[in-house]
Amino acid sequence: MVALVTGASRGIGKVIALELASLGYDLALVARDAAALAEVIAALPESCGNAVAIPADLAQEETYESVVGECVAQLGGLDVLVNCAGLSQAGPFEDVTPEQWDRIFAVNAKAPFFISRAALPYLKESEKPIVINIASVVGFKGYIHQSAYASSKHALTGFTKVFAKEVQPFGIRVHLISPGGVATEMVKQMRPDIQPDELIQPEEIAEIVRFLVTKKGQGTIDQFYIRRYTGLAFD
Repeated sequence: MVALVTGASRGIGKVIALELASLGYDLALVARDAAALAEVIAALPESCGNAVAIPADLAQEETYESVVGECVAQLGGLDVLVNCAGLSQAGPFEDVTPEQWDRIFAVNAKAPFFISRAALPYLKESEKPIVINIASVVGFKGYIHQSAYASSKHALTGFTKVFAKEVQPFGIRVHLISPGGVATEMVKQMRPDIQPDELIQPEEIAEIVRFLVTKKGQGTIDQFYIRRYTGLAFD
């Protein structure tokens, strides 16, 4: 089984890669930082199959098809796609520049859309094809000073819902994971007001990915919303 994980050099993406490695997946790991990707590959457990690093800046649209093509060329196929790469932007709405907006949308919304499209022919050939998009609570809520970031995650959420319906006839399962504050550098920069010991751990998100790729039976779950335990229930 082959999995492609974007944003795999750090944070949630890195921990998801380690989790999938523990299940014996062949891995294609995508991120901008080639050196950081090499460190992740060096840390993979022995249970991992083959692993390849694919350095790419997902703000550049020419990378969308190339990362999938390289994955398939080196590992022979694609069964699980995890779109995890993300950029954030904190600040007042009126301070967001067009350049910032375009880059955030390129990574957070455009890349998952077109990487999924590039992956579709190979997912159709898989015996258990799965796409997991890592969104955010801001994909259905609004937070002050997160206008561009929230807009991009709303876009990712909307795409995921439509994509799931369109590929359902091919047996492709599409899942959306929308966590609240996770203990990553990005969240620490965006929400310095949250106490570190209240943040969700990346391993908790990876556990959900493990559940999704190992689950058997007729039931499925379209979306996971994971809040901090200190947050308001059913808010």
